[in-house]
Amino acid sequence: MQFIILSDVHGNLEALMAVLEDIRTHHEKGDVFFLGDSVGYGPDPSECIRIIKEESSIILAGNHDRAVTGRTDVSYFNPYARAAVEWTQEVLSDEDKAFLDSLPVSARLKDQGIYLVHSTPKEPEQWHYLLTTWDAYVNFHLFDERICFIGHSHQPVIIEMDPKGEILIYRDRVELRDGCRYIVNVGSVGQPRDGNPDASYALFDDRRIEIKRIPYDIVSTQEKMKRAGLPGYLIERLSKGL
Repeated sequence: MQFIILSDVHGNLEALMAVLEDIRTHHEKGDVFFLGDSVGYGPDPSECIRIIKEESSIILAGNHDRAVTGRTDVSYFNPYARAAVEWTQEVLSDEDKAFLDSLPVSARLKDQGIYLVHSTPKEPEQWHYLLTTWDAYVNFHLFDERICFIGHSHQPVIIEMDPKGEILIYRDRVELRDGCRYIVNVGSVGQPRDGNPDASYALFDDRRIEIKRIPYDIVSTQEKMKRAGLPGYLIERLSKGL
């Protein structure tokens, strides 16, 4: 049993293709789960939606997906994110918008003990961030499965809670321990924010969880963003992983 979990592509085709090439080269057997935010920020939203539909067996909606369809208020977005949402609304087809609008924000795989959600188990459609050990402790009590995979913050991390309630943090890999439960932020394919600009995704089998980092052609993505007239801050942050 092997699963491949992606999140937060954000219209970055070069990053998505680099990740898929790594998967095909090293991990071709395994279902792909996508945790949301196909669009927003990046210059190739339609193509990313098409590829995600082709490659994924489960697809969730993120806050940017919902913003593009009008189901999430963009007033709380920062000006750069809001500008990217408005640009994306202009270039997406009605078919793509309808597809994004149809997606759920969470999914449960009871037989595998997996819960998938874009933001957090706590109020998934309120788009909370899970950033602290206290956030993790609260959220561990809001799902029953052994492992919860999330995205949204663009910061990959593996959080383990042992049977006594103690929490341990792993950055890129953990061997699963009996009796322990896990929350895994798989990071972002298209816009990492942990100081490492390489695309991020997660692998999971019955023994371990691993965060993979994959370099991609950032300059090509940045050039496309410039031609599209997307905000300069969004362009510059890609090369810094911020």
